[in-house]
Amino acid sequence: MNDARVGTVVLSRFNSTRLPGKALMTIQGKPILLYIVERLRQVFSDDHIVIATSDEDSDDPIAEFCNDESIRCFRGSLSNVAERFYQAGKELDVDYIARINGDNVFIDIPLLKQMVRLAQSDDYLFVSNVKNRTFPKGMSIEIISVKHYKQLLPAINDNPEYQEHVTLFLYQNERPNYKFVVNTENTEFSGIQLALDTKEDFSRTEQIISYFKEDHTCYGMIEIFEILKKMQF
Repeated sequence: MNDARVGTVVLSRFNSTRLPGKALMTIQGKPILLYIVERLRQVFSDDHIVIATSDEDSDDPIAEFCNDESIRCFRGSLSNVAERFYQAGKELDVDYIARINGDNVFIDIPLLKQMVRLAQSDDYLFVSNVKNRTFPKGMSIEIISVKHYKQLLPAINDNPEYQEHVTLFLYQNERPNYKFVVNTENTEFSGIQLALDTKEDFSRTEQIISYFKEDHTCYGMIEIFEILKKMQF
């Protein structure tokens, strides 16, 4: 029975190191964060989506954006991202939380649905497509049992590196009931950079979106790869 409830936490900061303000930079008049949320809305209801930012003044613009767009917002620790992720997820009152990065503009909706179904089966504590990366950077999805993550938090909080890299502890301490999703059909996708991290990434993202003839949510991994071939990436 698919009874497990799944929500999603989008981790986002305004003052990113390499591209400050990227979360709210606009393409065709739409902020980056809204592109991400609109994709997530194809899978989750609004009450199961939360943007988790810090409680620093510098992240006020993200909180204001959430308020303007009626998106749930959680504000927590700047440095302990793992704790912020957990506390935001706990507020959703779900069994599993999907971790999405605020620079992943092109989350693949069919892949997300597939991984949510795996979590809903309640057979796994952790579902990820990140290990031995076979998907493009910028399409990372990790779904974690809330109870399991709570059990790991004391060990995570013991190490600043684990606090910053939310799921690193899980990869370094694998368990049999962790499920790693692998892309075996499109092996050429593994080296593609689609995350939004630099000015160059923003230009590429802007160019990809300029090819879209329909709503951006209609374009997933395969369609974007075809666009990249036209762009001769």
